[in-house]
Amino acid sequence: MSLSAARSFLLEAAYGEQELDANSALMELDKGLRSCKLGEQCEAVVLFPKLFQKYPFPILINSAFLKLADIFRLGNNFLRLCVLKVTQLSEKHLEKILNVDEFVKRVFSVIHSNDPVARAITLRILGSLASIIPERKNAHHSIRQSLDSHDNVEVEAAIFAAASFSSHSKDFAAGICNKISEMIQGLDTPVELKLKLIPMLQHMHHDAGLASCSRELLHKLVSSYPNTAMLIVTLHTFTLLATSSLVDIPKQIQLLLQYLKEDPRKAVKRLAIQDLKLLAKKTPHTWTRENIQVLCECALHTPYDSLKLGMLSVLSTLSGTIAIKQYFSPNAGDSSPAPHHTDLVKLAQECCYHSNLAVAAHGIRVLTNIAVSCPEKEVIQLEQETVMGMESLIVLCSQDDSKTAQATLKTALTSLVKMLKSRPHLSQSSVELLLRQLHSACDPARVLMCQALAAIATQQPVLAEGMLGDLLDLFRVASHRTTEKQQELLVSLATVLFVASQASLSEEVKTVIRQQLENVANGWTVYRIARQASRMGCHDFSRELYQSLRTRVASEHFYFWLNSLMEFSQAEQCLSGLSDGDYSAAMTAISEALKSYQKGIASLTAASTPLSPLTFQCEFVKLRIDTLQALSQLICTCNSLKTSPPPAIATTIAMSSGSDLQRCGRISTQMKFSMDEFRSLAARYADLYQSSFDADYATLRNVELQQQSCLLVSYVIEALILDPHTASFQEFGTHGSVQAESEYELKMLAVFNHVLEEVENLSRKHPPVSYLHTGCLCDAVIAILKVPLSFQRYFFQKLQSTSIKLALSPSPRTPNEPIPVQNNQQLTLKVEGVVQHGSSPGLFRKIQAVCLKVSSTLQTKPGPDFKVPLDSKMNEIEQKVEPHNDYFSTQFLLNISILGTHIVSVEASVVDTSGIEWKTGPKTTVSVKSLEDPYSQQLRHQLQQQQQTGAQSGPQRNLLTRFQ
Repeated sequence: MSLSAARSFLLEAAYGEQELDANSALMELDKGLRSCKLGEQCEAVVLFPKLFQKYPFPILINSAFLKLADIFRLGNNFLRLCVLKVTQLSEKHLEKILNVDEFVKRVFSVIHSNDPVARAITLRILGSLASIIPERKNAHHSIRQSLDSHDNVEVEAAIFAAASFSSHSKDFAAGICNKISEMIQGLDTPVELKLKLIPMLQHMHHDAGLASCSRELLHKLVSSYPNTAMLIVTLHTFTLLATSSLVDIPKQIQLLLQYLKEDPRKAVKRLAIQDLKLLAKKTPHTWTRENIQVLCECALHTPYDSLKLGMLSVLSTLSGTIAIKQYFSPNAGDSSPAPHHTDLVKLAQECCYHSNLAVAAHGIRVLTNIAVSCPEKEVIQLEQETVMGMESLIVLCSQDDSKTAQATLKTALTSLVKMLKSRPHLSQSSVELLLRQLHSACDPARVLMCQALAAIATQQPVLAEGMLGDLLDLFRVASHRTTEKQQELLVSLATVLFVASQASLSEEVKTVIRQQLENVANGWTVYRIARQASRMGCHDFSRELYQSLRTRVASEHFYFWLNSLMEFSQAEQCLSGLSDGDYSAAMTAISEALKSYQKGIASLTAASTPLSPLTFQCEFVKLRIDTLQALSQLICTCNSLKTSPPPAIATTIAMSSGSDLQRCGRISTQMKFSMDEFRSLAARYADLYQSSFDADYATLRNVELQQQSCLLVSYVIEALILDPHTASFQEFGTHGSVQAESEYELKMLAVFNHVLEEVENLSRKHPPVSYLHTGCLCDAVIAILKVPLSFQRYFFQKLQSTSIKLALSPSPRTPNEPIPVQNNQQLTLKVEGVVQHGSSPGLFRKIQAVCLKVSSTLQTKPGPDFKVPLDSKMNEIEQKVEPHNDYFSTQFLLNISILGTHIVSVEASVVDTSGIEWKTGPKTTVSVKSLEDPYSQQLRHQLQQQQQTGAQSGPQRNLLTRFQ
């Protein structure tokens, strides 16, 4: 295989189209390294990061870096530079180098070269390795020597290496601090070099004494070198040192505010604003009321819009944190300041109508955060002024399609949604303004405004039916052109129509949308609109759209995917026409829905591929099918009270058995079985929830609602029929304390509360099971089914992707061959793993630790007469390990003392930053064969031989005694 073939394999590996053995890929790259052509050598070197990405385990990475070290030692400067770039790109893999000493020895040999460029590259690669060799004294010594070099390239490389080692090594930082101080204060050091040396002081934060010395030096530099470039570098280093040491942040805020207020240079003011914003993000709790007041005064009096914009961005950051509460809280002995009369509010109100749109956007954000965080009775007038400012900004920016205007409009609409969520009584007028403004707005603004309308309408029902006419007119107007923005606008308008229609689209709305989609929409736009319809519960319309798209795709997997979505929509549409009290029709509707679901799950299985297994979708649909079957069976069980009433001797049986439920006949047993089934379904929903680490919050809440509906039905069965005295309302979750985020959740919570009220109000003076009880139970089932199911985002789209790849050692030579272990020894199992991310790592939640569970079970034993000790049947060990740079490694000691074949399984789960454990997998198994140790085997053979010898000599003695 040639080098180009290896390159194609490594490039395609990300898509999973071809698999190449790690050793084979490394061998091909090694051939390129040993080539006589410089170009092929360089090409092989730059392919190593792809190799590390594909096979991120220590054995391969160690071998690869040793080969790169040889190239670095023997090659020219250009090859050394390529190796340096590979090392810097592969920073998170450096700790997987096993032979660190050998690797550093080969690299470090170049430091004795007569070529200053070669020494400079060596220093830079040593600086890149500082995380794994922080205390190497020879590296420290070389960096100190190179700082005194007369070659500028070598000195700059030494500064880079010194900064890297200072950030990782306390000893090096303490030792180099005096030398850096002397060089900075020395008269023979050029100013350009001082500007590069000063940032090194930000790493002198390992202890309080070192930080204090560095801060004193920076104080001297601020007063000794007041020129602009020096002052900017010094102040920024000051800020970074304060954020790392955490003890001088209030002093640093005061210093930056002093320069912002007193220094006339705009460059210094901009640097002060930049650093103040950094401190506002990292430590908002350290800002006092006086600090914010000084910043407001500076913003009020500055004549420059650019500086005012910067100061407002700092205040905007602070207004969304605890600092805003500290600003409005009274000082000791003072009365609480009225929000309307403070300088912060005056500044924000002044900026809301500023000619600079970015300034106005920050002013709106500050006012919104103040209005939301303060008590409502104190900011009634401020709320009205804030909404007026938002509306004026929306009117101004909606007709301008420039990037600045659209960014400002997005900020204003985001603030509006946040305000209306906190103050619902202001919603109606704002929604009417948005609808009026949609007619005259430009296309990019219409998209943003429609998204805001949908966000507001999902929180509270403010889009009345009378507004549908305006939306339909807009939909007709928006379909005249086929640009990309027009396609986006069609999706946004259709979403607003779905929200306004409350999951029941009229024929007029369907006709208008259908006609416009046929005229101008492309297939992707139609799919996105159908997806939104499924999410909003408009299943009848989504079924039509999926059906029209099935034959417009190029892959059979896409065809089966669309076909499954069509069947699911058809199934949910069958349940939309249920009516209270008509139990026979409900049974028929559930039966028809199950038929469509079974067709859909078959298509969904056919649509899955190794790269896209559709695990969540299949499990969610299977649970939906089982839930519908359980609900259908529950209605049949309730009807059985009429079709199969209790026998005449039921009362006698109940009295003799002591169970009052026996009066009801066999329905009590059926109800007990049904209750257990719903609890089992709730447990399966909980498992699905725990396995969906990458799901968005709305999808997880949807799964939780399905689980709570199953627990609710099981509670109603227990409360009405089985055991009214022990049933508890807390069993099905805490939905009452959770604020609803979507229309589907609002409807489900309303159904839950209604069912609970009916159960509580039902008189318990009737016999254990009466028609009132079964009727209430059937009504609860129908009420749950009448809420259209919402297919959330994770069913269609995965925004975050996280997977874990495990490697076990020792590993078998062939896949089915067991690992031999002597029974008098313990097996040391090393588990290594890599956390692999998609394009948006940590979008919803991040991994804090990986939980590894190792268990072993005996599969086969030596013979039927062999007895297994009870205390050593299996190993069960659990251990948590925190990944570093997405890599983790740990070891387990397993007792395999029982002879036979054991199956050792390793299962991984992750713990997020909130401490919640998610069952993400994977689960890996390995076969281990426990063999008898040679010494025990020899003793056993000797014992058997002695027994056989004794058995043979016994009959001979008996014959001799007979003849005597």
